[in-house]
Amino acid sequence: MNIRNNSLANIIGVLYMLVSVGCEAPPKDISMPQTDLSSEYLIPMPSTTVATNSAFKLDQYTRVVTNPVDGDLVNVANYLTDKIAEKTGLRLATNDIEGEEKEAVIYLLQQQNTSWPNDEAYRLSIKRDSLILEAPSAKAAFRGIQTIRQLIPEISNDTLAEYPIWPIATGSIEDHPNFEYRGSMLDVARHFFSVEDVKKYIELLAYYKINVLHLHLTDDQGWRIEIKSWPRLTEIGGSTEVGGEAGGFFTQEDYKEIVAYAAARYMMIVPEVDMPGHTNAASVSYPILNGNGKTPQLYQGTRVGFSTFDTRKDTVYAFIDDVVREISAITPGPYFHIGGDESHATKKADYLYFVNKVEKIVQKHGKQMIGWDEVAQADLDSTSIAQFWDNERNARSAIDKGMKVILSPAKKSYLDMQYDTLSKHGLHWAAYIPVDTAYVWTPETYVDQIPKEMILGVEAPLWSETISNMEELEYLAFPRVIGYSELSWSQEENRDWENFRVRLANQTPFLDMMNVNYYPSPRIDWVKSNRSFKEILKD
Repeated sequence: MNIRNNSLANIIGVLYMLVSVGCEAPPKDISMPQTDLSSEYLIPMPSTTVATNSAFKLDQYTRVVTNPVDGDLVNVANYLTDKIAEKTGLRLATNDIEGEEKEAVIYLLQQQNTSWPNDEAYRLSIKRDSLILEAPSAKAAFRGIQTIRQLIPEISNDTLAEYPIWPIATGSIEDHPNFEYRGSMLDVARHFFSVEDVKKYIELLAYYKINVLHLHLTDDQGWRIEIKSWPRLTEIGGSTEVGGEAGGFFTQEDYKEIVAYAAARYMMIVPEVDMPGHTNAASVSYPILNGNGKTPQLYQGTRVGFSTFDTRKDTVYAFIDDVVREISAITPGPYFHIGGDESHATKKADYLYFVNKVEKIVQKHGKQMIGWDEVAQADLDSTSIAQFWDNERNARSAIDKGMKVILSPAKKSYLDMQYDTLSKHGLHWAAYIPVDTAYVWTPETYVDQIPKEMILGVEAPLWSETISNMEELEYLAFPRVIGYSELSWSQEENRDWENFRVRLANQTPFLDMMNVNYYPSPRIDWVKSNRSFKEILKD
């Protein structure tokens, strides 16, 4: 049967045939409450929503059905059932078409045709007894199930039947991302964060359809990724961090574990080795790399701009070749970030020479180079990407070279900036960034003379000078990163601060369930959850 060519009504008919095999009559008809799909607190805001004012019955009789031979789609279905179990306590069957009676079906359907706006688009059709998610790929389906998760009520309705029912609003949603690249950066160099910390951050980002985690792996204060051909990088360069505490590093097995965890959530890891500045940890480990004329020492402060590689030494490029080769071999994504910012100790001619040489090394190992906007001063290939953080002239120069840009303006998107003068953590050299300021800007037109088609996406960096543990990380990232997810996913006409602040206020049940130490901004009328995570676990 070619399900793809059937009408939606025929698909629903197929579902009923599936679930009726070997089953008795379904439970008696239940009068479902009226709902309004268009008023659900979804973030990011979908492209289009049409409400039909009834409810789908999510209950003990619900099953999840997908193509059993499509392993990736089955994995997505299993991820969904796991998350439903975490939220409701229900353990739904997947692809179980026989056995005990069941009446409601969640169906994941892969539709590979040319009608999709892009490869992460999806469509939800929700009726009383069927919830159908159509998508061109498992990746797109994964985005769609985040919407399903957000549509599930926090608590069940126990008045409709003798068993709990979680009514999901009926209607249809058609959705696709505005930008291809939707990211956050985590600085594990100034303060180190464990594999488990990074995994939790990935899980939280995935819920809001963010698809890139950029890891800032090296800086003056620490080298955090094992390079087997240069072992002292982690033995010495990874031994400390800001404030003088013991540092740490990821073995290559640790890093591969993070990459695999992200990949299972259709998130790409972008590794960054910052150079030729921000390189003190490397030069302490191997002084032959040093180019600033001073004897390098381990550094635990927060000053920038004092370090540099010797950009005219062949050994430096042999070193970089090894580093890029080893990291690229365990990074399946297309990008390698070379940093390139704040190289104040590097002469301009040496800097340009260095960036041009390193771009060729990155390309040699099959990756596209990303660099902070300063790299656009060099004579770069159009396949390389500039990440705008500070200098609009550099960003426009990148466009003139045919390069795409990632938008990370420090005044708007730096997660390490304080919310206000009372913030416990963060800095304010770029700006104070309260929750509304973080949201109220338009990436499509933020930099003059950069057309939307040349914007790869939006990334919110989180530098770690002032944070050393997960609670502090969460304080700075949340709730602002939730707004950045909407700025990068939702269409411009669907973004509105007054509407967003209400939807943001209703994210507390998820944040509380995930034990997130978010900043309770006084600019948001937060809605407290009715049920704690511990209470859910007791059921």
